[in-house]
Amino acid sequence: MNAIEEKCQQKGVRLTDQRKTIAKVLSESKEVYGSKDHPDVDELHKRVTAFDDKISIATVYRTVKLFEEAGILVKHDFKAGKARYEINDDHNHLIDINSGEIVEFVDKDIEELQKKIAKKLGYNLVDHKLELYGSKIKK
Repeated sequence: MNAIEEKCQQKGVRLTDQRKTIAKVLSESKEVYGSKDHPDVDELHKRVTAFDDKISIATVYRTVKLFEEAGILVKHDFKAGKARYEINDDHNHLIDINSGEIVEFVDKDIEELQKKIAKKLGYNLVDHKLELYGSKIKK
């Protein structure tokens, strides 16, 4: 069972065969395409139809929306015009405004600071999304 199938099972999301194929492709995307992979629906559809050419783009859209609403996927904009998706796990992004390169990172200090700020304002932090934008420093 892949990561998305496990999350679907935990959240009670029913998986049809087509949804399982989409879940498999999404779960394996970082292994196959690298850690910087954040496919949009068109790219995901191309990848999925390599396994099952009967899956329509509408099915991919509906499935991605279902997974997003269940908190299984995260939708990103990255100021590039197309929504991109990835499994909802705890990491942040630094986007190079010149090249479009996306660097994923985890920083314990940032995680603690976000919780501290929420608590200071009277909230318990239940989720967050951090996107930093910058340009590479010339050496």
